[in-house]
Amino acid sequence: MKKKIDVYEYMGEILKGVKSGVLVTGKADGRVNSMTISWGMVGIEWAKPVFVTFIRESRFTRSLIEKNGEFTVNIPIDDSAKKILGFCGSKSGRDVDKEKELGLTYEEPETISVPGIRELPLTLECKVVYKQTQDISAMTKEDQEKFYPQNVDSTFTGSNRDTHVAYYGEIVNAYVIE
Repeated sequence: MKKKIDVYEYMGEILKGVKSGVLVTGKADGRVNSMTISWGMVGIEWAKPVFVTFIRESRFTRSLIEKNGEFTVNIPIDDSAKKILGFCGSKSGRDVDKEKELGLTYEEPETISVPGIRELPLTLECKVVYKQTQDISAMTKEDQEKFYPQNVDSTFTGSNRDTHVAYYGEIVNAYVIE
């Protein structure tokens, strides 16, 4: 059962989750994939509640979001999802069916086409309202060297050659799966 929530009342839980890791899930062409993130923001833009996620250009989940324009943010409410977060942060959905490998339970969405994940029960359903590729030249030299060294092949997990795209997702629905 889903319990609708006021996203503003859950800001602390959302940000705490992002700090330790949450899943961003995309869906397109009959495929669903989740990836672990720990970079994100929640706030208000254009008088709408938004979640901003940053996804490297080479990631499979990014291609799904590009095609569909929707994503969910799946937030754990305790430590029980550590294995899921570790797996989804180290394996590509291009090569692995994470639902099958982890036994994930997809929760039917209410407003968009991308499912939530029962095992990470605090769910934000988001529609992309803006996106922007980050400009490396606008960053401090310190952050360029730390997060975007040019000597790492971008095909490897943890690569840093490609930049992030910021996706501003209007939070069109929010709930906790009970």
